[in-house]
Amino acid sequence: MPTAPVNGIEIYYEQHGDPAHPALLLISGLGAQITGWDAGFLEKLSGAGFFVTAFDNRDVGLSSWLDHFGMPDAGRILTGEEASPYLLSDMARDAAELVRYLNLGPVHVVGVSMGGMIAQQFAIDHPELTTTLTSVMSTPNANEVGQPEPEILVMMLTPRSDDFEEFMVQELDAWRRTSGPGYPINETWVRQQAAAAWERGRNPQGVMRQMAAIVQSPDRRPLLAAVTVPSLVMHGDSDPLVTYPGGEATAAALPNATFVTYPGLGHSMPEVLWDDMIAQIVTVSQRSS
Repeated sequence: MPTAPVNGIEIYYEQHGDPAHPALLLISGLGAQITGWDAGFLEKLSGAGFFVTAFDNRDVGLSSWLDHFGMPDAGRILTGEEASPYLLSDMARDAAELVRYLNLGPVHVVGVSMGGMIAQQFAIDHPELTTTLTSVMSTPNANEVGQPEPEILVMMLTPRSDDFEEFMVQELDAWRRTSGPGYPINETWVRQQAAAAWERGRNPQGVMRQMAAIVQSPDRRPLLAAVTVPSLVMHGDSDPLVTYPGGEATAAALPNATFVTYPGLGHSMPEVLWDDMIAQIVTVSQRSS
């Protein structure tokens, strides 16, 4: 099992493609494991000329779980009465130390949702490791711009069931409610990745600690102004989880950004858009040279 000792914890990672190709680091979203990346997407991404490294963020999957911190109190976290045990900057440092451990050199960093927030912080804190930045369906400040629609926020704060069948119902409902009107979900894939996550390394406490890191991390907009590498921001205009203004604000904060909007897309990366999304990543990577 490939793990790297970084930042005082162990990070599980997988790699795809030719090591001679430019390195690309994929950063997952809230609670998501490597299993959340469709194998077909990874194959297309590496086939486009990248050496892809994906990993489990701290507190989920096969990376270190920090359960000694206990379950955060969501209400107290939101009001600031309880401090998050770590911030997105700590998760960005995990990623940076993984890059150094694997001797990848500067990387094209690509993050989705919370992963986009971590990718933004990665580019801020570790410019020497950043060739380009791609932020997908994300925001520079989850508390002020791009906030979830109210009913989606309630869903996010409601713990998933410990019964597998009920958990699966909840997963399908969440995907249906967030994927957007233009792109019906692939129920087979949702079931498969949810079952894999259940078996492999589901950690509800860890997901809540990641959420605490999101809401207590500072606004990245002032520091993104100094991120001058070529950047790409992609966002669906029907995203109810990280709403469209989050993408607009991210692109506005970056001085060298291309902003791509997908009409009818919610909080998902459907197969029908893979080719276009990967082409956009290829284009921004070419701008770096």
